[in-house]
Amino acid sequence: MEKVFYVTTPIYYVNAEPHLGHAYTTVVADFLARFHRLDGYRTYFLTGTDEHGETVYRAAERAGEDPKAFVDRVSERFKKAWELLGIAYDDFIRTTEERHKRVVQLVLKKVYEAGDIYYGEYEGLYCVSCERFYTEKELSEGLCPIHGRPVERRREGNYFFRMEKYREWLLDYLKAHPDLIRPEGYRSEVLSMLSEPIGDLSISRPKSRVPWGIPLPWDEEHVTYVWFDALLNYVSALDYPDGEKYRTFWPHAWHLIGKDILKPHAVFWPTMLKAAGIPMYRHLNVGGFLLGPDGRKMSKTLGNVVDPFSLAERYGRDALRYYLLREIPYGQDTPVSEEALRTRYESDLADDLGNLVQRTRAMLFRFAEGRVPEPVPGEELEEGVGLPGRLRTLVRELKFHVALEEVMAYVKALNRYINEKRPWELYKKDPKEAQAVLYRVVEGLRIASILLTPAMPGKMAELRRALGLKEEVRLEEAERWGLALPGPIPEEAPVLFPKEGKVEKKEEKEKREPITIEDFAKVELRVAQVVAAKKHPNADKLLVLTLSLGNEERTVVSGIAKWYRPEDLVGKKVVLVANLKPARLRGVESQGMILAAQEGEDLVLVTVDGDIPPGAVVR
Repeated sequence: MEKVFYVTTPIYYVNAEPHLGHAYTTVVADFLARFHRLDGYRTYFLTGTDEHGETVYRAAERAGEDPKAFVDRVSERFKKAWELLGIAYDDFIRTTEERHKRVVQLVLKKVYEAGDIYYGEYEGLYCVSCERFYTEKELSEGLCPIHGRPVERRREGNYFFRMEKYREWLLDYLKAHPDLIRPEGYRSEVLSMLSEPIGDLSISRPKSRVPWGIPLPWDEEHVTYVWFDALLNYVSALDYPDGEKYRTFWPHAWHLIGKDILKPHAVFWPTMLKAAGIPMYRHLNVGGFLLGPDGRKMSKTLGNVVDPFSLAERYGRDALRYYLLREIPYGQDTPVSEEALRTRYESDLADDLGNLVQRTRAMLFRFAEGRVPEPVPGEELEEGVGLPGRLRTLVRELKFHVALEEVMAYVKALNRYINEKRPWELYKKDPKEAQAVLYRVVEGLRIASILLTPAMPGKMAELRRALGLKEEVRLEEAERWGLALPGPIPEEAPVLFPKEGKVEKKEEKEKREPITIEDFAKVELRVAQVVAAKKHPNADKLLVLTLSLGNEERTVVSGIAKWYRPEDLVGKKVVLVANLKPARLRGVESQGMILAAQEGEDLVLVTVDGDIPPGAVVR
């Protein structure tokens, strides 16, 4: 049986700029889509923009723009925002597109001809920002429960959908399908809503008042209410009713929403589907509110808004994605802050994962000639056994934060394994066993990188490149031990999660742990003169230097080929760390290290002027 997965975000209303709530829901959808693709599912990921309605019309008026020009401009900002966050959607639907209008009018006509739409007068309490009527009971101290703004009493003639007719059916359906709405608390909330009459739904607005919308097919003087219009995007993007995508993906639909739009998705949408003869979606997954660092709902007025895009610029988009998925239990209201992101970045990403990769690379150059050693059987870390299967379950249960916690526990176990086995000491007694230890660590990192790919796709591809592993992976490859192939690793690789630079404040960069004079005395610095230089036979970025220390010669391998030609180095007097333990770099033993200063892309050797002879001590 073919594995199929369809995930949707809400289509975002274009009366405002993309914000953290939009970003979080879209990152979760992207994570789910990437995870299922990785696991061999035929996957479709839909997002987009909701572009009709009174709120948009008024926003365009305030901006002094034609409504179409206004929505074109703002919709493009959402696309650019998702590009910045590395969102790999399959389709971006806009409700002003003809393909969507056609489906809306088709469904309206179908429901109208079935007798489930009628004309009537209505008076009620209306929130312009929500574009919906509220009952007195639903208000919060007389204000809109979502926006906290005054509502206005309206009376006008509209067309109505017989939503109350389907209340008992929906109540029974929810009881028979307890996992339809998740987490469970939101299902209970909807059951409570349905325990008393819900009334019929006003589905049109007079064109004289709101000209910006899709006209009703039987009455051009009315445009479609924005919620009856917008919700249909989930099937219009699949070419409902006859499209191959609709037949394939709709039975597997997972909707992701914020809890502020629970009622439209849990009451309006199912009853619309029933009336139109469209099968029910598979799951409605409801996220909580993201709170400011002060624990209150984010608000420009309160000044506690966290900008996701500036954080992505500062820490990198994969770090932001990881933080949102790891920090926030899906469905719960959760405070978010730059400080919490920074803590996750430094602890989980820089110290645990990034440092492990750097240590492993360094030891591969020192003890394995810069190569992934031959595979060794057995001794898979206990923490990794069955991990992909556990992640499948956790992801399906929306426990993304627990899934990532388990993978990072595995990364910590790899760090402990190195510390316990101490390959730097083991190499002196048993080089083969030291290399076997390193192979197991590389193999563990290969598995961890696959499991972290849906959260951090760019950084995990970098990790695999840094260790000479293949970039394209599948989840099933994390279930098998010993797939890391022997071979050379790149001579250079960027630090995955640098603490210095863009994520470290200037004053923190200067807080280095001071060393004692005894510490410094352990380093032996000597003047050395370059007597010969040539390119490394196995590495374009390395040079092999022959250095004179007066009474002896040393061979040193240095990664300076980008900045210096071999012939330009002969005769220079450089500073050598003379008591550094020898290491083999791509097959050539290096007996020390020469000093250089680097700033950005510029590098300059530390040289000595005057008649100081080779071998002289640098103090």
